[in-house]
Amino acid sequence: MVIVGPVKFGSTCWRCNLSLRAVIMFRVSTLRLILILRHQSSENMATRWGICGAGKISHDFTVALKTLPPADHEVVAVAARDLQRAQEFAQRHGIPRAYDSYEKLAKDAEIADVIYLGLIHPHHLKVGLIFLRSKKNVLCEKPLAMNSREVQQIIAAAKENDVFLMEAVWTRFFPASIKISNLLAQEAIGEVKLVDVSFGAPLQHIPRAVEKELGGGALLDIGVYCLQFVCMVFNGEKPESINATGVCLNTGVDEAMAVVLKFSRNRMAVCTCSISVQLSNEATIFGTKGTIKIPEHQWCPTTLVVNGEKTQYPLPEPSMPLNFLNSTGMRYEAEEVRQCLLKGLKQSPRMTLADSALLTEIMDEARSQVGVVYIQDGV
Repeated sequence: MVIVGPVKFGSTCWRCNLSLRAVIMFRVSTLRLILILRHQSSENMATRWGICGAGKISHDFTVALKTLPPADHEVVAVAARDLQRAQEFAQRHGIPRAYDSYEKLAKDAEIADVIYLGLIHPHHLKVGLIFLRSKKNVLCEKPLAMNSREVQQIIAAAKENDVFLMEAVWTRFFPASIKISNLLAQEAIGEVKLVDVSFGAPLQHIPRAVEKELGGGALLDIGVYCLQFVCMVFNGEKPESINATGVCLNTGVDEAMAVVLKFSRNRMAVCTCSISVQLSNEATIFGTKGTIKIPEHQWCPTTLVVNGEKTQYPLPEPSMPLNFLNSTGMRYEAEEVRQCLLKGLKQSPRMTLADSALLTEIMDEARSQVGVVYIQDGV
């Protein structure tokens, strides 16, 4: 360690003063060099991932990581409630360690970087707290939790333990989404006046989409993508009013929902989601001087149409079959996590903890108006 001690000037010997200045400059330069070398050393090390959950989304995320340089990203452990599932997952993906409990993964001292939490959202609070309180950085699948109370508990735990936390809203980190934000910042289509976005697909055959205890319902499962898009466009501004209507299944979760949000300066957004029918799944931003449109798959965009001009943003091919559309696009959120950790950040500037809190508040209000209540709401 180099220590710069106090140096007093004012000597009558000018040669002494010059000598002291030279010593100070040398020591400062040495300190700078040490800091640079430390930074370069961390950049040269792979971000070590622990995977929590051995399900379909965790598989796709792990495949997405393989599209990034192995010198930058490495999966070192996986945990599931069933050891056999964890071991099979580890063998399939070449992961050195497998655990039969999330607590064991949290206690693994070799996981120094970040945990990917790929469980369904009713488990996010309980399991998320296990990792955060073990001083682990966490990338947690969306939605971050079941309601605002749970989200605030997770955020508080991250802050108390001084660790990184990000909701895995992967859409925000796609190149097409980055382009949208840049175009809006440049006022390429003038002032945004209306946003129209939808997401619908026949999903009622999937238990987690329809069962209340599994966090089912159109809004929390897929409608969250529509609302996050609106929040991204309006740069995290809180809407002045939220009006929601919808229909529910006999399980008590929403089959379909429409949410209208009004923002300042008479700007609006319309979000439509359904787990019973196929919708256009488009997103359009209407401005006073033009439009920006994602013509399909707005939650994982690879095509952008700006004032009629189309641009493609192709994704890398996966090394293994995927469960969900365009899942190699999860590489972008993973790289965002790496860059944040290298910079010592505790949250992503593109998907902040305040963004997650606002997104959940909007969903809480929409659910309340439609009458969707989960056991976690304590009502």
